[in-house]
Amino acid sequence: MSDTSNPIETCLDEWHKYVRGDHEILDTLLHDDAVFYSPVVFRPQEGKDITKLYLLAAAGAFSDDKPAQATLDTDLTPGEWDGTFRYTSKIHSGNMAVLQFESTIKGKYINGIDMITCDSDSKITEFKVMIRPLQAIEVIRDQMVAMMAALS
Repeated sequence: MSDTSNPIETCLDEWHKYVRGDHEILDTLLHDDAVFYSPVVFRPQEGKDITKLYLLAAAGAFSDDKPAQATLDTDLTPGEWDGTFRYTSKIHSGNMAVLQFESTIKGKYINGIDMITCDSDSKITEFKVMIRPLQAIEVIRDQMVAMMAALS
């Protein structure tokens, strides 16, 4: 990680590499004590290994055989989007960022946010996912269960 003057920007640059398919980057991007908050699991998942497992499962769950777009796609006109996972907006301040995303899985529209907190070394210390609507949560839960089983 390079630019320590703005850790969240460096962290997001690395995160976008992950979303585009560089899954090996999680080993250096996640803090050893990272915590993952799932939209479908009550208890926080603590530690780098379990956080990595959830993020890898999510990558598989959201792929739906389509590559992700890690860039902001707010300039697309209606009809251009193919349902692929994409971030649509970003807000960040200090060491925290909120990235709004949308996708489709099994024909269900998914809208949500990734809330990412990093430390001064640009390592992710906390990753929280919130998803709507209810049908999206149900399809994500089913996809995540399948992916977690495949990865375990």
